[in-house]
Amino acid sequence: MSKHINILYLHGFNSSPQSMKAQLTKNYFGEHFPNISFFSPQLASSPAAVIEQLTTLIDSKSNKENIWYFIGSSLGGYFSTYLSEKYQSKAALINPAVKPFELLADYLGEQTNPYTNEVFLIEKHFIKSLKNIDQVIISKNNYLVMVQTGDEVLDYQEAVDKYCDCQIIVQQGGDHSFIHYSKVLPQIAMFFNLYQTD
Repeated sequence: MSKHINILYLHGFNSSPQSMKAQLTKNYFGEHFPNISFFSPQLASSPAAVIEQLTTLIDSKSNKENIWYFIGSSLGGYFSTYLSEKYQSKAALINPAVKPFELLADYLGEQTNPYTNEVFLIEKHFIKSLKNIDQVIISKNNYLVMVQTGDEVLDYQEAVDKYCDCQIIVQQGGDHSFIHYSKVLPQIAMFFNLYQTD
């Protein structure tokens, strides 16, 4: 029996499966690889809840006939790195957050998700939970990392440094949303070796 492929897309901080990149990704894989199962859940508002949410999803559908691949944008890239190491699966990271526990320390307090209107609090335990899942040692063959130097939210060089032994695409200019993202979707599919199973 052939392996069944699942792709899990993880959106960024305060974002949603309704974001542009999430929708572009869903539509691309739905059109070109209709036999693949695609998941893009609304992530919980705390890191500990996110990890529980995602591992429960993966474990509920995992058996020897299932393969999981991860695509993560920004904070979703940080979570994807954790999942990639836990399950030893490939991950494509788009402008990934490398040290979100430092960045989000400036966001302590009440936040509102612009997509869902959910109001939630970022508290100190939120930051600690992020730090707890930091992956210091990574499997170099499991990552495709795509960054744009014009990212106004994250320092792209941090990602280049952390994933220096991995496959990296550095595009000049752009921004945190990753301009012309749709053009790199075929490269993600190639990294996942999907054309061999099309």
